[in-house]
Amino acid sequence: MRNIIIAIDGHSSCGKSTLARDLAAALGFGYVDSGAMYRAVTLFFLDHAVNLADEDAVVNALDDILIEFKHADGANRTFLNGQDVEEDIRSMRVSELVSPVAAVPAVRRALVSQQKALGRKGGIVMDGRDIGTVVFPDAELKIFLTAEPDERVRRRQLELREKGVDLSADIVRENLLERDRIDSTRADSPLRKADDAIVIDNTQLTRQEQLELVQGLARAKMTTG
Repeated sequence: MRNIIIAIDGHSSCGKSTLARDLAAALGFGYVDSGAMYRAVTLFFLDHAVNLADEDAVVNALDDILIEFKHADGANRTFLNGQDVEEDIRSMRVSELVSPVAAVPAVRRALVSQQKALGRKGGIVMDGRDIGTVVFPDAELKIFLTAEPDERVRRRQLELREKGVDLSADIVRENLLERDRIDSTRADSPLRKADDAIVIDNTQLTRQEQLELVQGLARAKMTTG
Protein backbone atom coordinates (compact mmCIF):
# COMPACT_ATOMS: atom_id res chain seq x y z
CA MET A 1 0.00 0.00 0.00
CA ARG A 2 1.22 3.48 -0.84
CA ASN A 3 1.81 6.33 1.57
CA ILE A 4 -0.73 9.10 1.15
CA ILE A 5 -1.50 12.49 2.62
CA ILE A 6 -4.70 12.72 4.65
CA ALA A 7 -6.09 16.20 5.32
CA ILE A 8 -8.71 16.70 8.04
CA ASP A 9 -10.41 20.10 8.30
CA GLY A 10 -13.37 21.44 10.25
CA HIS A 11 -14.55 23.88 12.92
CA SER A 12 -13.32 24.08 16.50
CA SER A 13 -14.06 21.20 18.87
CA CYS A 14 -15.27 18.81 16.18
CA GLY A 15 -12.71 16.22 17.22
CA LYS A 16 -10.27 16.77 14.35
CA SER A 17 -7.14 16.20 16.43
CA THR A 18 -8.57 13.11 18.12
CA LEU A 19 -9.44 11.57 14.78
CA ALA A 20 -6.11 12.54 13.23
CA ARG A 21 -4.11 11.06 16.11
CA ASP A 22 -6.12 7.85 16.13
CA LEU A 23 -5.91 7.49 12.36
CA ALA A 24 -2.17 8.13 12.21
CA ALA A 25 -1.58 5.51 14.90
CA ALA A 26 -3.82 2.95 13.16
CA LEU A 27 -2.10 3.45 9.80
CA GLY A 28 1.44 3.89 11.11
CA PHE A 29 1.56 7.40 9.64
CA GLY A 30 3.07 10.59 11.01
CA TYR A 31 0.73 13.07 12.66
CA VAL A 32 0.95 16.87 12.57
CA ASP A 33 -1.41 18.99 14.66
CA SER A 34 -1.41 22.25 12.69
CA GLY A 35 -3.71 23.82 15.27
CA ALA A 36 -1.07 23.21 17.93
CA MET A 37 1.42 25.10 15.77
CA TYR A 38 -0.82 28.18 15.70
CA ARG A 39 -1.46 27.81 19.42
CA ALA A 40 2.27 27.67 20.10
CA VAL A 41 2.81 30.88 18.13
CA THR A 42 -0.07 32.47 20.03
CA LEU A 43 1.46 31.47 23.36
CA PHE A 44 4.79 32.99 22.34
CA PHE A 45 3.09 36.20 21.23
CA LEU A 46 1.20 36.44 24.53
CA ASP A 47 4.26 35.77 26.66
CA HIS A 48 6.34 38.30 24.73
CA ALA A 49 3.62 40.96 24.26
CA VAL A 50 3.87 40.88 20.47
CA ASN A 51 1.52 43.43 18.86
CA LEU A 52 -0.41 41.75 16.02
CA ALA A 53 -0.82 45.11 14.30
CA ASP A 54 2.96 45.58 14.09
CA GLU A 55 4.04 43.52 11.07
CA ASP A 56 7.76 43.95 11.77
CA ALA A 57 7.31 42.78 15.35
CA VAL A 58 5.35 39.73 14.17
CA VAL A 59 7.94 38.78 11.54
CA ASN A 60 10.82 39.25 14.01
CA ALA A 61 9.03 37.14 16.60
CA LEU A 62 8.45 34.34 14.09
CA ASP A 63 12.19 34.18 13.52
CA ASP A 64 12.58 33.30 17.22
CA ILE A 65 10.06 30.46 17.21
CA LEU A 66 10.90 26.78 16.79
CA ILE A 67 7.99 24.32 16.98
CA GLU A 68 8.58 20.58 17.27
CA PHE A 69 6.44 17.53 17.92
CA LYS A 70 7.78 14.76 20.11
CA HIS A 71 6.30 11.50 21.31
CA ALA A 72 6.49 11.47 25.12
CA ASP A 73 4.62 9.55 27.81
CA GLY A 74 2.63 7.74 25.13
CA ALA A 75 1.32 10.93 23.55
CA ASN A 76 2.20 13.51 20.93
CA ARG A 77 3.55 16.63 22.68
CA THR A 78 4.14 20.14 21.35
CA PHE A 79 7.47 21.80 22.10
CA LEU A 80 8.11 25.53 21.73
CA ASN A 81 11.78 26.48 21.67
CA GLY A 82 12.64 23.27 23.49
CA GLN A 83 9.93 23.54 26.15
CA ASP A 84 6.93 21.21 26.43
CA VAL A 85 3.93 23.55 26.10
CA GLU A 86 1.21 21.00 25.41
CA GLU A 87 -0.83 22.02 28.46
CA ASP A 88 -0.22 25.75 28.14
CA ILE A 89 -1.40 25.97 24.51
CA ARG A 90 -4.79 24.46 25.45
CA SER A 91 -5.58 27.23 27.95
CA MET A 92 -8.46 29.65 27.42
CA ARG A 93 -6.14 32.65 27.12
CA VAL A 94 -4.60 30.99 24.07
CA SER A 95 -7.98 29.85 22.73
CA GLU A 96 -9.28 33.41 22.85
CA LEU A 97 -6.44 34.76 20.70
CA VAL A 98 -5.47 31.88 18.41
CA SER A 99 -7.92 32.73 15.60
CA PRO A 100 -6.78 36.38 15.33
CA VAL A 101 -3.16 35.20 15.34
CA ALA A 102 -3.91 32.58 12.67
CA ALA A 103 -5.49 35.29 10.52
CA VAL A 104 -2.21 37.24 10.30
CA PRO A 105 -0.79 36.63 6.79
CA ALA A 106 2.85 36.49 7.96
CA VAL A 107 1.97 33.81 10.52
CA ARG A 108 0.09 31.73 7.98
CA ARG A 109 2.89 31.98 5.42
CA ALA A 110 5.48 30.83 7.94
CA LEU A 111 3.49 27.89 9.27
CA VAL A 112 2.07 26.74 5.93
CA SER A 113 5.62 26.55 4.61
CA GLN A 114 6.63 24.34 7.55
CA GLN A 115 3.53 22.17 7.14
CA LYS A 116 4.15 21.61 3.42
CA ALA A 117 7.70 20.52 4.19
CA LEU A 118 6.49 18.01 6.79
CA GLY A 119 4.20 16.34 4.27
CA ARG A 120 6.46 16.05 1.25
CA LYS A 121 7.16 12.33 1.69
CA GLY A 122 3.53 11.38 2.33
CA GLY A 123 2.45 8.96 5.01
CA ILE A 124 1.07 11.79 7.10
CA VAL A 125 -2.20 12.87 8.70
CA MET A 126 -2.63 16.59 9.31
CA ASP A 127 -5.61 18.41 10.76
CA GLY A 128 -6.53 22.07 10.76
CA ARG A 129 -8.71 24.54 8.91
CA ASP A 130 -6.99 24.97 5.55
CA ILE A 131 -5.14 21.68 5.11
CA GLY A 132 -7.19 20.35 2.20
CA THR A 133 -7.56 23.74 0.52
CA VAL A 134 -4.18 25.45 0.98
CA VAL A 135 -1.53 23.25 2.60
CA PHE A 136 -2.22 20.03 0.69
CA PRO A 137 -4.71 20.77 -2.12
CA ASP A 138 -3.58 17.52 -3.82
CA ALA A 139 -4.03 15.31 -0.73
CA GLU A 140 -5.31 11.88 -1.69
CA LEU A 141 -7.94 11.91 1.08
CA LYS A 142 -9.68 15.00 2.45
CA ILE A 143 -12.13 14.89 5.33
CA PHE A 144 -14.29 17.81 6.48
CA LEU A 145 -15.45 17.05 10.01
CA THR A 146 -18.58 18.61 11.50
CA ALA A 147 -20.69 18.26 14.64
CA GLU A 148 -23.75 19.97 16.06
CA PRO A 149 -22.94 23.15 18.06
CA ASP A 150 -24.34 21.79 21.33
CA GLU A 151 -22.13 18.72 21.02
CA ARG A 152 -19.10 20.85 20.27
CA VAL A 153 -19.77 22.93 23.38
CA ARG A 154 -20.15 19.77 25.49
CA ARG A 155 -16.86 18.37 24.22
CA ARG A 156 -15.00 21.60 24.84
CA GLN A 157 -16.39 21.90 28.37
CA LEU A 158 -15.30 18.33 29.08
CA GLU A 159 -11.82 19.02 27.75
CA LEU A 160 -11.49 22.12 29.92
CA ARG A 161 -12.82 20.38 33.04
CA GLU A 162 -10.21 17.66 32.63
CA LYS A 163 -7.67 20.49 32.90
CA GLY A 164 -9.36 21.92 35.99
CA VAL A 165 -11.17 24.77 34.19
CA ASP A 166 -14.93 25.02 34.68
CA LEU A 167 -16.66 27.47 32.33
CA SER A 168 -20.34 27.94 31.55
CA ALA A 169 -21.79 26.64 28.30
CA ASP A 170 -22.55 30.22 27.24
CA ILE A 171 -18.92 31.32 27.56
CA VAL A 172 -17.65 28.26 25.73
CA ARG A 173 -20.24 28.67 22.96
CA GLU A 174 -19.33 32.34 22.51
CA ASN A 175 -15.66 31.43 22.15
CA LEU A 176 -16.35 28.67 19.62
CA LEU A 177 -18.69 30.77 17.50
CA GLU A 178 -16.30 33.71 17.48
CA ARG A 179 -13.45 31.46 16.39
CA ASP A 180 -15.69 30.03 13.65
CA ARG A 181 -16.49 33.55 12.47
CA ILE A 182 -12.87 34.67 12.35
CA ASP A 183 -11.64 31.44 10.74
CA SER A 184 -14.34 31.49 8.06
CA THR A 185 -14.09 35.18 7.14
CA ARG A 186 -10.36 35.89 7.27
CA ALA A 187 -8.88 37.12 4.00
CA ASP A 188 -5.94 34.71 3.99
CA SER A 189 -6.92 31.02 3.42
CA PRO A 190 -10.26 31.00 5.27
CA LEU A 191 -11.83 27.84 6.62
CA ARG A 192 -13.91 26.17 3.93
CA LYS A 193 -14.65 22.68 2.69
CA ALA A 194 -12.51 21.55 -0.22
CA ASP A 195 -14.62 20.63 -3.25
CA ASP A 196 -13.40 17.03 -3.11
CA ALA A 197 -13.59 16.62 0.68
CA ILE A 198 -15.81 13.98 2.26
CA VAL A 199 -18.10 15.50 4.90
CA ILE A 200 -18.53 13.51 8.10
CA ASP A 201 -20.90 14.63 10.85
CA ASN A 202 -19.65 12.87 13.98
CA THR A 203 -22.28 14.20 16.39
CA GLN A 204 -23.67 10.70 16.94
CA LEU A 205 -20.50 8.72 16.27
CA THR A 206 -18.30 7.18 18.95
CA ARG A 207 -14.56 7.67 18.75
CA GLN A 208 -14.14 4.08 17.51
CA GLU A 209 -16.92 4.36 14.94
CA GLN A 210 -15.39 7.54 13.57
CA LEU A 211 -11.96 5.92 13.33
CA GLU A 212 -13.25 2.80 11.58
CA LEU A 213 -15.17 4.87 9.03
CA VAL A 214 -12.21 7.05 8.05
CA GLN A 215 -9.71 4.21 8.27
CA GLY A 216 -11.76 2.36 5.66
CA LEU A 217 -11.71 5.41 3.39
CA ALA A 218 -7.95 5.76 3.86
CA ARG A 219 -7.14 2.13 3.11
CA ALA A 220 -9.22 2.29 -0.05
CA LYS A 221 -7.11 5.25 -1.23
CA MET A 222 -3.88 3.53 -0.21
CA THR A 223 -4.61 0.50 -2.38
CA THR A 224 -5.60 2.40 -5.52
CA GLY A 225 -4.02 4.91 -7.88
